[in-house]
Amino acid sequence: MSDTAAALPGTALRYGTGAGRWVILATVLGSGITALDSTVVGIGLPAIGKEFHIGVDGLQWTVNAYTVTLAGLLLLGGSLGDRFGRRRVFLIGVVWFAVASLLCGIAPNAPTLVIARALQGVGGALLMPGSLAILEASFADGDRARAIGAWSGLGGVATAIGPFVGGYLINAVSWRLIFYINLPLAAAVIVIALRHVPESRDPRAAKSSDVTGAALAALGLAGVTYGLTEGPTHGWNSAAVLGSLFAGVLALALFLLVEARGRAPMMPLGVFRSRQFSAANAVTFIVYAALGGALFLVPVVLQSGAGYSPLQAGVSLLPITAIMLAFSARSAALSARIGPRLQMSVGPIVVAGGMALFTLVGTGGDYFTEVLPPVLLLAAGLAITVAPLTATALSAAPPEHAGVASAVNNTVARSGTLIAVAVLPAAAAITGTSYLHPAELVAGFHTAVLVAAVACAAGGVLAALTIRNRPAADRRPAATHHHSCPLDGPPQHADRGSVVVDELLRRPLADRDG
Repeated sequence: MSDTAAALPGTALRYGTGAGRWVILATVLGSGITALDSTVVGIGLPAIGKEFHIGVDGLQWTVNAYTVTLAGLLLLGGSLGDRFGRRRVFLIGVVWFAVASLLCGIAPNAPTLVIARALQGVGGALLMPGSLAILEASFADGDRARAIGAWSGLGGVATAIGPFVGGYLINAVSWRLIFYINLPLAAAVIVIALRHVPESRDPRAAKSSDVTGAALAALGLAGVTYGLTEGPTHGWNSAAVLGSLFAGVLALALFLLVEARGRAPMMPLGVFRSRQFSAANAVTFIVYAALGGALFLVPVVLQSGAGYSPLQAGVSLLPITAIMLAFSARSAALSARIGPRLQMSVGPIVVAGGMALFTLVGTGGDYFTEVLPPVLLLAAGLAITVAPLTATALSAAPPEHAGVASAVNNTVARSGTLIAVAVLPAAAAITGTSYLHPAELVAGFHTAVLVAAVACAAGGVLAALTIRNRPAADRRPAATHHHSCPLDGPPQHADRGSVVVDELLRRPLADRDG
């Protein structure tokens, strides 16, 4: 067993037993809440904007308030679970997320909704790292990979049905139901976890948590995001915008200083000595920024520009999830055989082609001629890219930093999305209430997807220049287990010091040069 799993001797579970199924169900439902939420909120943005009479910046904050706190606190959430108990922190996160979801659902105005979304991000940061860490700590060696495979596959189902469920609820009743749906799921997780999930801790975990680092990271991301989001509205020379940008950059600089000098940093900067790790995360930032910025606008354009209903907009994007679920494991196996460089170079360019094809979308919005072609090409590019990109970032770090590498890569991806959602609409002149005017919105959308396509293609070029294949003799066969590849971030892997990455992907890819 791994060191983390050995924290509670004699509690190892077997796959296929009743006890094992209950633990898998609790973790799947827990992570599924966040997966479902992340996919349905985008579908609800036009309805939220119309009810609250808010502009594009309000829609941006509905998404980014959640992402700021999630990205800023993910690393802290994992370390708190290691120290105080993974089940305990996981349950706190579930309760927190549920309460915040209720606040989102009853929000009387846009500012209240934004605050509630930020609170949701805190809950997500507490429960997401613990979901997979509980599996890794609870199951016996021979059964752990199968449990993780089941968790991944079932978690992918939540991602797949999210747009359909969200679109239906918005169509039938109100956007508020996309938040209320979290409440019964959270209640089920709490009951199951209290009865069936064993507690586990990492005996080697630091005795203190890096709260200062987490606070600086969250404040830095919030400051930069506020400045970039509000600049087009209030003017780039306004004191509020300039002050926010300065404060954000200063906080991020202090964060790096704290992490460099701290005794138990949540992000040891030493992992970036690996050129492969740094390069993979740079590619991750660019690709996920382009992807996040484009996919923020697609549901809005389909509804407000092309006249789709929320349900139609949600269903129109299902091929992306279906293709990724079907082919991501095969993509990982291929990169294990030939090395990741080719797929990481070609994949982002294919994704860029899909983004560029979204310029076909007009105010008529015929699905089979305007929407399906870019969706299919985008999905193919993601299936080529995501698994080898994530695996490369994780396997480039030393084994003792496997969990940290996973959290860093996930944070980098979400930070890229955060910045893109703040910047891309303004870069394409989608500001104010322009999203309520179909022709103006569609014209701006065409500019935005072309900008995103250029950025994504640049990510492929960067990968071709910086990513190296490990010598064939040193590669090990990839695992055959399916793993989920959510669109808003790479797959969540386990806690610091874990070996779950090795079990799931067999560490096949990158050259450890750090």
